[in-house]
Amino acid sequence: MPIVSPSLLSADFGHLAQDIEMLNHSEADWYHLDVMDGVFVPNISFGFPVMQAMAKHARKPLDVHLMIERPEKFVEQVKALGAHVMNVHYEACPHLHRVVQQIKNAGMLAGVTLNPHTPVSVLEDIIDDLDLVMLMSVNPGFGGQKFIEHSLEKTARLRELIDRRHAKALIEIDGGVNVTTGAQLVKAGADVLVAGSAVFSAQDPAAEIHALKQL
Repeated sequence: MPIVSPSLLSADFGHLAQDIEMLNHSEADWYHLDVMDGVFVPNISFGFPVMQAMAKHARKPLDVHLMIERPEKFVEQVKALGAHVMNVHYEACPHLHRVVQQIKNAGMLAGVTLNPHTPVSVLEDIIDDLDLVMLMSVNPGFGGQKFIEHSLEKTARLRELIDRRHAKALIEIDGGVNVTTGAQLVKAGADVLVAGSAVFSAQDPAAEIHALKQL
């Protein structure tokens, strides 16, 4: 049974508290918060004032995904939100080991995200230090994109690396996840499914979350 982390980027920002309350009463495990800076990715989402408002209403762990340059500058602010997971991009961190240690020292789970073109082999020398690896199954920056099929093979390769090294990292997938692709991803070795449009565009979001939990 996978961990389900609905992406609030796809929520109705005019009724954000209502959407969070719906998730509070659903079978969702985490809340996925996508922070974009318009530099590392070609879009801007929301910053700390909005996330602080989200955190006030949320009654489940926050899974914070920083799609930004120099994410290490914000470790303390993410910690202050009460975040459970802080996810940074491999491509944005030339001193990745240092950033991972900063996150862990702040008391959060350390996650590293790979863009679609980045091979899992780049994690060989740091996989033992990670709590979570997230694979982007779309190009980061926008919600509602089509799932990149190659992500299934990539997920299987990451599972092989983690198992071979006896590492503890969870595998999280973000982008184009729905019941169909989610089933394929779980079979390939995924532990955590981020679903945005599939949940918030559904006629019954709570039922969609339930269906994802059954995979």
